[in-house]
Amino acid sequence: MVENNKQDFAETYNLEKNRSLKKRYDITLGFLINNIPEKSKILDLGIENPFSDQMRNSGFEVVNTAMNVDLDLDYEEVKSDDFDVVSAFEIFEHMVAPFNLLRAIKAEKLVASVPLNLWFSKSYWNAKDPWDRHYHEFEPRQFEMLLEKSGWKIIRSKKWKSYSNKIGIRPVLRRFYNRYYIVYCERT
Repeated sequence: MVENNKQDFAETYNLEKNRSLKKRYDITLGFLINNIPEKSKILDLGIENPFSDQMRNSGFEVVNTAMNVDLDLDYEEVKSDDFDVVSAFEIFEHMVAPFNLLRAIKAEKLVASVPLNLWFSKSYWNAKDPWDRHYHEFEPRQFEMLLEKSGWKIIRSKKWKSYSNKIGIRPVLRRFYNRYYIVYCERT
């Protein structure tokens, strides 16, 4: 089963085959480069992944959180003064309650992205993998309130659509509705 998960992970994150993911990575990296100085030390919430390498290749010093850490319960890593920035790219939707983690962050800067709630689609839920589930997806105002209440001020933000070459009503609707929301925040 572990071998199948590795194959699924490799297939899902193959940027040559997954154009939608490549676009998401390109937009996310562009946003990061435009808002965070090169050589900044970043704590990237979540396990090592292909995007971690893209950040490193763009001049950032990146450390990921440890494998199998439940960020709802254990957020000691974000309390470190060793980082200029904490990044959280599509992490908060996997958490039951991201508020406490957001409040505990010691870094003065945060770059985070979340999937937006789409009226025509339920939150993503992978029945085979307990780590690959969205407990909630956000409306922009919900995410903004969460950030504000946890001590962050949004300096810049961007929303974008998700495209796929799949056939159906949902793929067509996704061309008209924003799917992702990314923010650059500073501690208030």
